[in-house]
Amino acid sequence: MSTVKKIVIVSPAHPLRGGIAASSERLAQALQSMGHEVVLYSFSLQYPAFLFPGKTQYTDDPPPAGLLIKTRINAIHPINWILTGRAIALERADQIMVRFWLPFMGPCLGTVLRVARFFSRKKLQITALVDNIIPHEKRFGDRPFAQYFVGACDDFVAMSHSVQEEIGTFSSSKPVRFAPHPVYDNYGSSMKKSEARQLLQLPENTPLVLFFGFIRRYKGLDLLLEALALSPGVHAVIAGECYEDWSFYQQIIDRHGLANRLHLHVDFIATDQVRVFFSAADLIVQPYRTATQSGISQIAYYFEQPMVVTNVGGLPEIVTDGISGYVVEPKPEAIAAAMSDFFDNQRDASFQEGIRKEKQRFTWEYLAERLLETGAA
Repeated sequence: MSTVKKIVIVSPAHPLRGGIAASSERLAQALQSMGHEVVLYSFSLQYPAFLFPGKTQYTDDPPPAGLLIKTRINAIHPINWILTGRAIALERADQIMVRFWLPFMGPCLGTVLRVARFFSRKKLQITALVDNIIPHEKRFGDRPFAQYFVGACDDFVAMSHSVQEEIGTFSSSKPVRFAPHPVYDNYGSSMKKSEARQLLQLPENTPLVLFFGFIRRYKGLDLLLEALALSPGVHAVIAGECYEDWSFYQQIIDRHGLANRLHLHVDFIATDQVRVFFSAADLIVQPYRTATQSGISQIAYYFEQPMVVTNVGGLPEIVTDGISGYVVEPKPEAIAAAMSDFFDNQRDASFQEGIRKEKQRFTWEYLAERLLETGAA
């Protein structure tokens, strides 16, 4: 058991929506269950509206019970960064755990952390939990912004080995530890497949795959659509808000006549609806072109749903080929072959048995312990 600490987590949190907010809240709960005192510092403004591709950054879900969340950080207001850093220093924490997922946040978070350290009256450990250090969709300023952030931290935890290696290109002297993304366990219990399909108005006895999460080009939805064209009889649910021009995908749908086999829910999926979509599916498909870790895989593990993932980034570290699903090349033919093998050979029961064993590797307590460590990787 680690020494009891007071911990400040700097991260998006309620009422902001999305996987980073949800996972940071779940991490805070894990730390509190271990006896630590935790306060979350979240964003009053995360992105300017013109930089956010979705409809809203906020959720209508109720706040998580038992968490102290202070909504303070304005990502584009330098005076706010100084004030927030001083406020964090006054918490007299032993450790700051800060989420980093986008270089755009580098100037803000790097300044907040430096100010907090400057005004702290005790030795302060600053540990970054890094989702991405180099983004999937690269932009001007990515590397210097990320470098500025890295300079403010003492050590790092990465949730994929690929990100662990990338952090090393920014700093060769600071420890970088690895801990896999834990299984999400905050979406309620699974449902009977027939009940979930009835709620979503889906055909009851049709082979059905699920693409879940927001839609961007690197997520490879087009590869899944092309794979469906090679997989007659298989239907797909597409569930998640589209962050780009849908016409690109509509052209593929029209070209292959896929409309009757697609069930579109192209909007943000509320927390209480996640279990419906995962319970309705036979197989979860993540046809990504690039990836680090994946929260979608960890939701699939929770609902014990087999997966098809592509052999990119950290995905093969999460899904074991032939045990919890398939790891294939990011090509329509390979994705179609995996779907065909799953349905033709009725792999569902054997994969579910593998999933029950595999998911024991992914716990919130292990991630918390790695964040609490100091010293070498």
